[in-house]
Formats: sequence, C-alpha cells, structure tokens
Amino acid sequence: YGAAPVPARPDAKALKTAIDALARARQPHYLMLLGGPDLLPMVPLKNPAHGGELGDEDRIVPSDLPYACEAAYSTDPNRFLGPTRVVGRLPDLPGATRPDLLLQLIRAASRHKGLPRASFVDSFALSAEVWQGSTRLSLTNTFGHADGLRLSPPDGPKWNKADLAPRMHFINCHGAADMPEYYGQRGEEFPVSMRSALLRDRVTAGTVVAAECCYGAQLFDPALADGDWPMALRYLTDGACAFLGSTTIAYGPSDGNGSADLLCQYFLQRVLAGASLGRALLEARQKFAGERTHLDPMDLKTLGQFYLLGDPSLQPVAGVSHALARTKAFRKAFATVEDRGVRGLRRERLEREGRNLARSLPRLLPTEAAPAPAVLEAVRPMLKESGLDAEHCARVSYRISGAPGHRAIHVYKGWVERRLLALIATEQDGRLLHVRRMHAR
Repeated sequence: YGAAPVPARPDAKALKTAIDALARARQPHYLMLLGGPDLLPMVPLKNPAHGGELGDEDRIVPSDLPYACEAAYSTDPNRFLGPTRVVGRLPDLPGATRPDLLLQLIRAASRHKGLPRASFVDSFALSAEVWQGSTRLSLTNTFGHADGLRLSPPDGPKWNKADLAPRMHFINCHGAADMPEYYGQRGEEFPVSMRSALLRDRVTAGTVVAAECCYGAQLFDPALADGDWPMALRYLTDGACAFLGSTTIAYGPSDGNGSADLLCQYFLQRVLAGASLGRALLEARQKFAGERTHLDPMDLKTLGQFYLLGDPSLQPVAGVSHALARTKAFRKAFATVEDRGVRGLRRERLEREGRNLARSLPRLLPTEAAPAPAVLEAVRPMLKESGLDAEHCARVSYRISGAPGHRAIHVYKGWVERRLLALIATEQDGRLLHVRRMHAR
C-alpha cells in the first residue's frame, strides 16, 4: 500500500501513516482500530485550551480524530478540522495479558442486529444538578422531551436494571482521571452519580451511550482504581454496542448548549436517524465544525477529544426501506449488488464535506498580544461575577488566521467551587465581539 509495515508496538505516527496508505489504496467504508491505546496509540494532539495549574491541566489530548482525516501526521489540532473517514475503536482491557475482553466484544459485534426505532425512544438521562438546564435542552433537542431526567444529587449511584433498561444513555456529569466513577454536583458537594462496578448485569444489549464527562471514555489499567474498570469498558462488557466519550477535560455551559453538549447530542441524533455508529460520529463532527465561523480553543479541543468505542459499522436503528425496495422487480434487479454502492455515494458526500471544512475553516495561532483595552474593560466585570479575577487567572490568546480584519480569542480560566471555569472572549478589531462561559465537565 505504499507504506512501511507497522511494528508490533507502533507509535502514533507510524500508525497514522499506515492508515492513510490503507485508506488511499482500499478506500474502505469503515476503519476499525482493534485494541486499546496501549496497543494502537492515539495521536497526542497539543491542547489548545491548556492553562497550567490555574487552568486546563491537560498538556495533550489523546485523539483518534487524526485517523479520520486525510491530513498527514501532526500534533497540531488545526490540521484536523475536516474529518472524512468513518472510524471506531474496539478496545481491550489495559494491563490485561489475555485478549478475553477483545474477543468478547468481537463476538458481540458479529451477532449484532439493528432494531426498530421504537426500541430507542426511551432514554436513561443523568445530569449533575447544577447542569440540569443544559441537559434538559440537549434531551429535548435529541428526543423531543426531557421527561425522566435523573439529577445527582439526589439520584445514584445504585441504578437498577429497570433504570438502565433504555437503549439510549445520555450522561452529563463530572468525571476525573483514572476514576471508575462519575459525579454529580450541588454547590461544593460532588456525590458519586455512577460507579462502573454497579453496572454489572444491568445494561441492555445494544445500548448506545454518550457521556459528556471529563475523562468519560478514558481507558486506564484497573489496577489504578483498586480493580474497578473504566466506565466505558464496563458498559461495553455488559452489552452496550457503542460508547462516545472524552479522553480529557471536556467543556459545556451550565445553561444552554455548547461544545460537549452539541457533539454528544449530534451523535445520538444521527444514530436515531439510522446511521451506522461510525457514520453518526463523522456526521456529528462535521456538523459541529461546520456550524462555526471558527473553532475557539474549547471547541477545537472538543472536536479532538471525543471518540467512538465500538464497531463503527454497526447500525443500532434498522433502516426502513422504501416501498419500491420491497417489490420483486427491485429485489431481482439488485439481487447480486451489495450495499457498498449506495454506501459509497454517502461516503462521497461526507468526503466532500470534510475536505471543504479542512480548506475553509480558519486556524488558531498562539499570540502573546493582550486583549485590547475595550475588551478587557468589558470582560473584567464578567470575570468578577463568575468568581474569577482578570489579574490572577490563567489566560491564553490566539489570533484567528484567515478571518477578516484582526480577530483574536482570549480564554480566561480558573477554579471556582473546586471546578474549572473558563470565559472565552472573541475580539474583532479591538472590540468585544462575543463571549461565553464554560464549565469543565
């Protein structure tokens, strides 16, 4: 395929080079990474939202996004704004010496059958109490209502089988590195809302999960958590067919929607529309990036940090054929034709959309330039009302290359009530153009 063989323990660059060569030569409709990041490493993207001890501590964002893009290997997230490929990862258990989990997941994927959309109308939805406004909006956008939303506190973490029975799970809680738990929030209280060990034998086969939580899909050696498994692996082991989550600190507002909220709901919406899991993520990524004039540091991080655990070719919601497709004449005409032709037309459209995004979206370039006086004057009281001090919180600034005039983004970050908060201000020609406030999930 025009690339060197991948060594038994490849680095991300060698793996990316091999995947690119394979994609060019074979034009596969699906790409599945078989194994966890300890076997097939993620690309260590630079974190555009990094702020040191006073802000976002993630120096890098482990990401599968570059494998879905045609651009050559790089650790610059600006290079991967236009994904074109359908990619997923079927993981193994970090630290394991036998491939038992991987084989179990392969067998489950081979037996999977799509179900009618009616099997996915109910959802298990869980939110930190302080974020219920944002979560209700996400649920309404996805399912048409927010009925049955569980809040932590007071709910959790001992969910029974009936609670978890719905095949669509949407979780908007806190998460932490190398922890098998998610957390709710009320003020400075952070109770456990979910614990991976309490999911055993309670998850319905074919469940699809989208979790906004920080580190929500991080895969770690259970030895780091007293033997408890990562949440995503426990879900998959107990029957879920897909888990969408983040490798690092994720962001969203307390009310309204943004960043993690949007990517997760777009994914579930496409699953409900009948897309395969991998196509659902590709379309969610393209919609997320394409709706923006530019991606600010939080959005750029969001695009890179969320990834799919599960076979990307699985289609949870079975498609409904047109009346013509059910006729004898139609079946006879296409008796020897695989679905590859129709699927190929969809891939052409998605490739075109991704390439357009890669060409047209502006890039973020780091700058030491301070905000214009008028911008700082407008932002200072907003920071104060948010519990931050402009003189004593972390700030990172970027110039937006390719935007008209002089456009810059300034991100102020700090800790409020033991959780990371960020204020993102967009400057246009010396004046404040836009501002939003985000919370670490």
